[in-house]
Amino acid sequence: KVENMTYPQFFNNIPTIKLQDDLAYLLGAFEDGLIEFSYLDLIKSAGHSCPTVLGAYLMTLQGLKALHENEIAKRGNILVEFKEKQIDGVAGVIGSVITNITGSTTTNGFKGLAGKHDRNNLMNFEKDISGASVRFTRLDTQKSVDVFYNASMILPHPSMNSLMQKCIQGSATNEEKIEFGKVWQKRVEDISNNIEEVIKVNIKE
Repeated sequence: KVENMTYPQFFNNIPTIKLQDDLAYLLGAFEDGLIEFSYLDLIKSAGHSCPTVLGAYLMTLQGLKALHENEIAKRGNILVEFKEKQIDGVAGVIGSVITNITGSTTTNGFKGLAGKHDRNNLMNFEKDISGASVRFTRLDTQKSVDVFYNASMILPHPSMNSLMQKCIQGSATNEEKIEFGKVWQKRVEDISNNIEEVIKVNIKE
């Protein structure tokens, strides 16, 4: 148990993502294979909270919701596609976040048991997905959704850029470092409070 893990409390206000994983059930990890991810869980694996990590989390949240409607998403049954190369920009970071939630991997995932539960080749890059940030497809029904993420309208605090420069250059005081962290997370919080504005989902027919 980790004691005194202090973090911005708005993390707890971001909706969780619920999935069912037959592999987790088979191996006795979770009763009925039911798993619930929080944004805090993903921050722990990513190592930080930023607009990109949050965006990946929210795209998965909204994409799976549209893809499954009133059903619970099944982990390992979701194809994830990107238009970029894995090494381009933040595509790899976004892919890592989505992998942690969906279990979908390129070629580095669990290889399965007796032909079942293979998690490889469920995440592909350099695909023609019409400008969307990411596409999610259910393998059982072939239903797809294109998800778009744009947080440019959520502006940072006026002091954020100057504080960042000081931190990068090593000239920031301890107080300025703390303040930078606060204004950085304030933008993340503002994005999380405007999910419907920053995330758009297009259901593919």
